Order: sequence, then structure tokens, then C-alpha cells
Amino acid sequence: MDIKTVGVVGAGVMGIGVSQSLAQNSHQVILLDISEKVLEHARQEIKNNIRFQNFFTKNEKGDKSEKIISRITFSTNYHLLADAEFIIENATEKWLIKKEIYEKIDTICPKDTVFAANTSAIPITRIASATQRPAQIIGMHFMNPVPLKPVVETIRGYHTSEATIQIAKKLLAQMGKECILVNDSPGFVSNRVLMLTINEAVFLLQDQVATAEEIDRIFKTCFGHKMGPLETADLIGLDTILFSIEILYESFNDSKYRPSPLLKKMVDAGLYGRKNGQGFYTYNT
Repeated sequence: MDIKTVGVVGAGVMGIGVSQSLAQNSHQVILLDISEKVLEHARQEIKNNIRFQNFFTKNEKGDKSEKIISRITFSTNYHLLADAEFIIENATEKWLIKKEIYEKIDTICPKDTVFAANTSAIPITRIASATQRPAQIIGMHFMNPVPLKPVVETIRGYHTSEATIQIAKKLLAQMGKECILVNDSPGFVSNRVLMLTINEAVFLLQDQVATAEEIDRIFKTCFGHKMGPLETADLIGLDTILFSIEILYESFNDSKYRPSPLLKKMVDAGLYGRKNGQGFYTYNT
């Protein structure tokens, strides 16, 4: 399959990064969300990100942001996805929301279109069950910030075909990214480990064993991590962290995935991290 047009569902942090990465690698992108306000914010964020990259890399060819932006169609109209050979879905980590999206796009997209779920925890096999094309459903767990991360955790569902896997690998290669293929399981590899780590770090903060700065400093200085677990939580979004750990708790029925009460309290208070300026740390938005 020759992939020219990619639909991206969801214009949040991940959708912005995926759309930018695709457009920078010459793909036509249809970026969808339910709100014009969200789409306009996404347009401005992509433009700012590209300009920042140009400045950081000292791009001598000038500002290419407008050319890259011109490859992205910003819309609330799902029927535009009828022109897409590949879909990457980035909706919030709530099963009922994702289920509704897949049922909708399954009736709109051509029969050979591949759907990739950019999810951090929801099983790919469950997502496939919401469609009439389970062999063409695959997981693509992109990491944030998408344009700067060279590897994508790619997940094979129970029904995912070898042809779908090869199409996904081809698209990722066109985006300059390596595919690490794993089997389907709630949280996959990365988040079965990461969410436990972050959740336990929040418990440490809640129990006043150490401050957020001290917890993160131990991970950075002792283990060589670029970011500590609480800084990572702020980057991902505390609401997304909570959704993910709740999915793991529900899926495995194991108390080790019990969400920290402090994490739940912070999400209830609207403290989501970098996306709105306040989490374990304070940011300028």
C-alpha cells in the first residue's frame, strides 16, 4: 500500500505531535477533533514547534512552518477520512469514547484502510472488536514529544495480520521511526512498567518520604534518566496517567495497580501537568 494521506483523530498533545511528524515527512494529514477552538490551538502549536526546531537546529533554509502546515487539513468533519489510507487515533484513554470513534470511522473509511490506536493501555484486541476489520487494527504507542522520539512501541492484536504489520512498519519508516513490535496486553511493555513507577513515586510523595524534586533527582542522578518519574507524569498529563493506571487495575484485578489517592485528588483538582501549567511542578503556559 502506498500511504499518501493519513487521518489523525484527536488534536491533543499526541495528535499534534503525530500530525507534525507526518507533515514534516511529506504526508498529507487530515487532523480531526470535535472543536474548532482545539484545532486552532493545534495549528498554532505545530507552527510554534516547527519554528522552535528550526531555531534549535539553526536551519539555514528559513522558516518552513507554512509549507508543513499546508499539508495538514484541520477539520471537525469525519467524512474527510474517506480519503485516508491510514488512520492514527489519539483520543483520550476512555474506552467508551474510543469505541464510538472506531464504530464511526469503520463505516466511513475504505475497506483497506488500516487503523492504528495510539493508546497507552487499552488492549488492541478490544479496540478491534469495535470494527468490522480486526485484521487491520494495530497499536502504535508514540512517545511524547513525537517528532523527537525515534522509536514507536507497536502492538500486534489477536487478529492483526502480517500485512497490517508491514504497512505500519512502512509508515513509521517514512516518519523516520523504528518499530519495536510487541504482543497485546494491557499497558503493553512500556506502561506496565512506567505507570507502576510513576504511581509508586506519587505514593512516596503522598507519604512524605521525599519531595518531588528529590524523587526525580534520585532517578536522574543515580540511574541516568533524563527525567524523573514525576516530571514524566507532568509531561504525559496526570489525567492520562490516572486513566492508564485505572485501566491496568481493571484489566489485571491486581492491587499493585491501585491508583494513588494523591494522583486522583490532583486530577480532580484539574492539575494535569504541562498541558495546563500545574502538576507536580509549575510551568509557564
